[in-house]
Amino acid sequence: MSNSVMEELLAQSSFAELKQGSIVKGKIIEIRQNEVVVDIGGKSEGVVPVSEFIDINDIQVGQEIEVLLEKLEDKEGNPVISYDKAQQKKNWEEILANCKEGAILPGRVKAKVKGGLIVSIGVDSFLPASQIDVQPPKNLDQYVGQTYDFKVVKINVERKNIVVSRRELIEEQRTEKRRKLLSEVKPGDVRKGIVKNITDYGAFIDLDGLDGLLHITDMSWGRISHPSEMVKVGEEVSVMIIEVDTERERVSLGLKQTTSNPWENIERKYPVGARVRGKVVNLVNYGAFIELEEGVEGLVHITEFSWTKRITKPSEVLKVGDEVEAVVLSIAKEEQKISLGLRQLEDNPWEMAVHNYPVGAHVRGKVRNLTTYGAFVELEKGIDGMVHVSDMSWTRKINHPSEMLKKGDEVDAIVLGVDPEGQRISLGIKQLTVDPWEEIDSIFKIGDLVTGKVSKITNYGAFIELQNDIDGLVHISQISEDHVGKIKDHLKVGDQVTARVVKIDRDERRIGLSIKAAQYDAEKLAEEVAAFEKIRKDQDLTSLGDLLDEATKE
Repeated sequence: MSNSVMEELLAQSSFAELKQGSIVKGKIIEIRQNEVVVDIGGKSEGVVPVSEFIDINDIQVGQEIEVLLEKLEDKEGNPVISYDKAQQKKNWEEILANCKEGAILPGRVKAKVKGGLIVSIGVDSFLPASQIDVQPPKNLDQYVGQTYDFKVVKINVERKNIVVSRRELIEEQRTEKRRKLLSEVKPGDVRKGIVKNITDYGAFIDLDGLDGLLHITDMSWGRISHPSEMVKVGEEVSVMIIEVDTERERVSLGLKQTTSNPWENIERKYPVGARVRGKVVNLVNYGAFIELEEGVEGLVHITEFSWTKRITKPSEVLKVGDEVEAVVLSIAKEEQKISLGLRQLEDNPWEMAVHNYPVGAHVRGKVRNLTTYGAFVELEKGIDGMVHVSDMSWTRKINHPSEMLKKGDEVDAIVLGVDPEGQRISLGIKQLTVDPWEEIDSIFKIGDLVTGKVSKITNYGAFIELQNDIDGLVHISQISEDHVGKIKDHLKVGDQVTARVVKIDRDERRIGLSIKAAQYDAEKLAEEVAAFEKIRKDQDLTSLGDLLDEATKE
């Protein structure tokens, strides 16, 4: 028998021993680009995909390896073999013997599948997407080919199924790190961290396993409306530890505390009286906030906008974003407040008012406005004087300025007083003429026969307009010899009457008249004057003063 026939018989006998599903030895006879050719002693060679070897550099031609014989022959008559499955089959028994749920093993990510990744830990195991990391990743391809430690979560012996987790390990490491960090950190430390999440009230910073809250009020010395203006998710930031809460495993963080407080040397930077520049950052109904530098704002109160203009809304003068100059009026360092003024950039016209409008000066101006108590007269742009109702007439009781003046009237007046601090000038119209009561004796005497027009009627008497704008009062008892029930039956407003002066009261600035005494002789008149005095003293009759007040009400 020839040698070749002998070899063939031997080969057939050894091939016959090869059983499907068993692990057999084979020799690498060729390494190609995508596959490795292995002789397992059969009729023909089998091929193993290169991807089944962790590192192609670890194998060489002539090397003996073990493979799993999946099929004796495929359609082409070649054996179907797998290096990977042989490893897995060998490893499965070993894993079952040595590996329990909870064990930690190194593994290599082989492929991406629906819902997760296939990880080789000697055998193929499944890593669900939710177990890859603390935050489930969007892109799973980045993990293929990488080697990590994994925790065995579940082993199903019947289905030869193993589930692993990387997340549990990361979380355990983070917990360990967090505890370590909590024991180490103290207020005042500055640490680096990654912005994890942003809310309306702040941002959560991951300090390598320990979460810290950076509140919006601790982000900037300046004004910010939302945390996203200062930080972005994923960004690395240096923050200061402000407070440590070991029970809740939380720390409070500060970003602004890593820079110096701009209020520290505020009086030196912005001395009172200094001119400063800044940007309008907010307008409110009572003023405007000006940012002088990041974290330092001053308020211009609405009263500090102008010396003379009446400003009702700051938006009439400024808008957000305007660059403005202002003067520092005061600083409250503890409260972090600065008062600023715009009008102080210009001369105060009220300081000149004392010189321009001395007391006693004769002035002229236009009535700008009337109030219940007086009239405002514009003396120059922005400077008004006020004529009080009591300074409009020596002789008449003026109840409302409209009785004498109207808006737009040009009037003359005398300066009575100047208050630059209170920004007030008092004016008088009656002071333009002499007070007729000063020389009343030369105008009227008791017993004089006078004529005048009825101007007002009250229940107790009537007012008669006399010369020099002086009013005289006829008491009801002085109208007629006969009893008078209602004055209106005897007199009407506008009637011309003749009467005698029976009383001159300088203190009360009032004149008493009698119509019935108009025809009396001197003797009868003397009696009437005495009787008139007696009535006023003895009887429960309304005084002239009360009568005047009564007339005023009517």
